[in-house]
Amino acid sequence: MSKPSRQMTLIAFMQAQNCTNYAGSWRHPSSMTDYLTPEYYQRVARTLEEGKFDMAFFDDRLAIPDIYGGNHRDTVKYGVRAFKLEPTSVLMAMAMATSRLGLGATYSTSYYEPFHIARLYATLDLMTKGRVAWNVVTSMNDSEAFNFGKEDHLEHDLRYDRADEFMEVVMGHWDTWEDDAINPDKEAGTFANPDKVHRLDHVGQYFKSRGPLPVPRSPQGHPVILQAGQSGRGLAFAARWAEVVFSKYPTLDNGKKQYQALKDGASNAGRDPGTLKIAPELKIIVGETESIAKEKRELIASLSRPIDGLTMMGETLNIDFSGRPYEQPFTDAELAAMSWQSLRDKVVQVSGKKNPSVRDFVEASGRGTLNDGPVFCGTGTQVADQMEEWFKTACDGFVLSGTTVPGTYEDIVRLVVPELQKRGLFRKEYAGNTLRENLGVRRPYAGDWKRKA
Repeated sequence: MSKPSRQMTLIAFMQAQNCTNYAGSWRHPSSMTDYLTPEYYQRVARTLEEGKFDMAFFDDRLAIPDIYGGNHRDTVKYGVRAFKLEPTSVLMAMAMATSRLGLGATYSTSYYEPFHIARLYATLDLMTKGRVAWNVVTSMNDSEAFNFGKEDHLEHDLRYDRADEFMEVVMGHWDTWEDDAINPDKEAGTFANPDKVHRLDHVGQYFKSRGPLPVPRSPQGHPVILQAGQSGRGLAFAARWAEVVFSKYPTLDNGKKQYQALKDGASNAGRDPGTLKIAPELKIIVGETESIAKEKRELIASLSRPIDGLTMMGETLNIDFSGRPYEQPFTDAELAAMSWQSLRDKVVQVSGKKNPSVRDFVEASGRGTLNDGPVFCGTGTQVADQMEEWFKTACDGFVLSGTTVPGTYEDIVRLVVPELQKRGLFRKEYAGNTLRENLGVRRPYAGDWKRKA
């Protein structure tokens, strides 16, 4: 039998809020407005499963964006990510409407305990029959810290040092039940083999946790690990732990370099680089004709407002831009203190300035506009051409961001997915029942993470 061709991974980038990660999306005439109901998310879930998407995943923040101007007024007034529902609850609403679609949600290593996340995600994985992923983040700003009774957000590299140990505790808890521990015998009255259930007894620099975890292993071993760090320290973390990495490629050439660096990083961490899937974020605006697609893009681009970018940059950089002179350069110390280092580095690179100003951040980052990342616009054939070029040289799939809901996902499933299937780049049927089977990611056994590939 011939070996199946390499298949593209498709992931929908979801937000449990009034807009997608494109803040102006809620202003679109066709966007749904019932975003506080399960039906809103279930409709998208059914569309994605119809299109055989690998997964929908939810980004998250633990505070309303309120750094710009020192309050939440503009965020609420203009609907710039004005609320954030708890993502795993929304995930389960989508799970009840689907049977194969993978479902990922973000949880922070900075504001939760490892035992809590280990138990929560292990349970979610059982309740979805092995379809769950955890997007590991270290969070971004002081507003999140304040909501958890902290005085400020931890420094960037320290957050990742702590996150490394956090992962060791979570993975250790997921290992406490061996796969064949449960063997119920009603006549004998015995349920499981106690020799195959283990205490963790972790004592480290940041955490102390005993165990055993009171949740057995799921059909896919444990949830798939997602990660999106783009800084040097974030990439090292991803190389050690991630099974799927969400990346941001400003250009294809840049993407080729990032792709190779991540694969090399996994190899240097003792892993088979083939076990790491890398998926850049992408916006798709597609129409039956090129002119229709361009008209759609013009309308979508017109939905953004200056306040969108200013609010979102404040949230991710942990800096208030409101009272600062527009042309005043940031000092070295101010730049070093910014939370999202990869965004800061992008602005430095694009602007060509070692010490960019607020203007440079607004213009070079593209935050809040369609210019904050690549947009593939055209017919289904034209979009598939671009995706195929990237897939063959710089990635294993894509994280697709919506610009209207549910329109973006319906258009992709109707016009792009059939073209990818025709080319043999994307499945026509799901490979199996679990997320790992459909991603083509190996099922882990207890202790695998401790052993080098």
